[in-house]
Amino acid sequence: MDIYEELTIKANYDLSHTAAEPLLSGLTYPWEALPEIGDFIKKLGETLGDDYEKRGENVWIHKTAKVFDSAYINGPAIIGEGTEVRQCAFIRGNALVGKNCVVGNSTELKNVILFDNVQVPHYNYVGDSVLGYKSHMGAGSITSNVKSDKTLVVVKGYGEYEAIRIETGLKKFGAMLGDFVEVGCNSVLNPGSVIGNNTNIYPLSPVRGFVPANSIVKTGNEIVTKHK
Repeated sequence: MDIYEELTIKANYDLSHTAAEPLLSGLTYPWEALPEIGDFIKKLGETLGDDYEKRGENVWIHKTAKVFDSAYINGPAIIGEGTEVRQCAFIRGNALVGKNCVVGNSTELKNVILFDNVQVPHYNYVGDSVLGYKSHMGAGSITSNVKSDKTLVVVKGYGEYEAIRIETGLKKFGAMLGDFVEVGCNSVLNPGSVIGNNTNIYPLSPVRGFVPANSIVKTGNEIVTKHK
């Protein structure tokens, strides 16, 4: 596989596990969806059936979802079947949350796609990001979505992937997590992070750039391949 193909939607996501399939299937890289999430949710929301309740402007919540009274949801947003939005969660808008997800206490979401069965359960910030099927962010782990110098985000590779350099044209870009990614507690995913599917990230890790699928990111940002 070409190294650039390893960053694609096709390589890292099973689109049968997201209502965003019509959007993502027409794109190459997952971050290309970020400017389109809000408009896509508005159009999709109007097509949803009686299983969803419309609560406020451009907010659709499945009747089986559990949303605690202290949670705040600003539209456009869709909360999927069986999902739990816990106490004091802050959904700022442009959030497409799939089936059987957990949006935890004091977790903040903004301009995101969460595939089915995603868990961001404890004190997470997830902004301008796409989280694949059954991905999980440990307590306190966050996506950092703006560079400190405010310049546009560039996706870079390191080591054997040093040739990778993709200008995204985006000022805000958090993290793209493939399916089955596990992020350890209190890790920081820096702007432009692209984590290939089936990857594990150790707690307290500062991650930057592209991490190939089936990897382990160890303390000190050492990347090794998982043993099969």
